[in-house]
Amino acid sequence: MLGGNIQATIEVLAESYKNVIGESEQIFTEVKNITGWLDMVSGDSGRLNFYAKVEESTHVFLCDYFTIDFTAENARLVIEGKCYDIRYIDNPMQRNQHLEIYLKYMG
Repeated sequence: MLGGNIQATIEVLAESYKNVIGESEQIFTEVKNITGWLDMVSGDSGRLNFYAKVEESTHVFLCDYFTIDFTAENARLVIEGKCYDIRYIDNPMQRNQHLEIYLKYMG
């Protein structure tokens, strides 16, 4: 068993709609709590146009294997109140021992 020290919640897009001023809003629902490790793959905290400082980073979350009933396109991971967009879910060598969930930090 892989175990881990970080609790994460997988949320899946339940509904998407336009609010009164025409902005797209999304409602997510929790589907699974998992435990594992979060590691940064790359990151930067540079300045963009108008000298706005923006944090950009990619991470990987390692956890025990579980059956996946959602897709990376409609799910996100929430860790300690921070949202990460799921980019790819890898089951290395299809061995069903652990998962590597590749993420992009969203805030």
